[in-house]
Amino acid sequence: MNDLAVTVENLRRKFGSFVAVDGVSFDIGRGEIFGFLGPNGAGKSTTIRMLCGLLRPTSGEGRVAGFDITRQPEKIKTRIGYMSQKFSLYRTITVEENLDFYAGVYLMERRHHRDRKDEFFRQTELGAFRNRVVSSLPSGARQLLALFCAIQHRPQIVFLDEPTAGVDPTARRYFWDKINSLADEGITVFVTTHYLDEAEECDRVAMIFEGKIAAIGAPAELTRTRFKGRVFRLGVENPLQARSLALTLDGVNDAVVFGSELHLTLGDAANPDTIFRQLESRVSFADAPVLIEPTLEDLFVSLIGEERR
Repeated sequence: MNDLAVTVENLRRKFGSFVAVDGVSFDIGRGEIFGFLGPNGAGKSTTIRMLCGLLRPTSGEGRVAGFDITRQPEKIKTRIGYMSQKFSLYRTITVEENLDFYAGVYLMERRHHRDRKDEFFRQTELGAFRNRVVSSLPSGARQLLALFCAIQHRPQIVFLDEPTAGVDPTARRYFWDKINSLADEGITVFVTTHYLDEAEECDRVAMIFEGKIAAIGAPAELTRTRFKGRVFRLGVENPLQARSLALTLDGVNDAVVFGSELHLTLGDAANPDTIFRQLESRVSFADAPVLIEPTLEDLFVSLIGEERR
């Protein structure tokens, strides 16, 4: 138990008759980067808000930093950092004033705050914006500021709800460098994301859909143990038409468009040569089919398809 930063058992949250989170269970180790992957409305933000003590569960149990999420939410709040999906900083004051305010909220020592703030300004574009009012900043700069306000006090656990939404690739890289450095310091990071490449940077990932966890584990382990079938990549001239045709063929479990390419998932008993002959008789191939290792995205799409069926 001492090595666990978060424990969740059969956590459930209803809003009227709508079940937003439906009996989820998982543990997160100290210093682990734990990813929560799912589409909009899957229950990611609702789960985070319950773990942060901001929303009371309908049923189930959870502990964060050793404290009960239902009975001890105020103790949890003093030990975590939280970056919400919706921008929540003060827009009418400057970048530096926001940093100073949140340092006061978290009772940071003045010397530590000054050193970390100076480091942040050196490493990011916000050094040039320190005296700018937050409402005038580009969206990516606002996200960077929100991140640092959540982590500058070095909390035990950081909850980041889609932290890189709307930021450019350079800022995304800074986010993930910072996330990895936090984990190296023993800080636990719980991060929600839409991006499959970000999910692959996590130590473990939980895939959530319609309030339920469909799979959980290390990214490489999940694709090896949970994926059913074989994936073939082929280039086609009309991917959308090819996908529609492929889904009508026996033995094709799934077909997903990736730009000008198509990923076909075939059942273990399917004959690839027969399927490709049938498909090529109706659409033009730009490249020959190639057997590939399934990606986390292949697995995610497959699991969502299973849940919908």
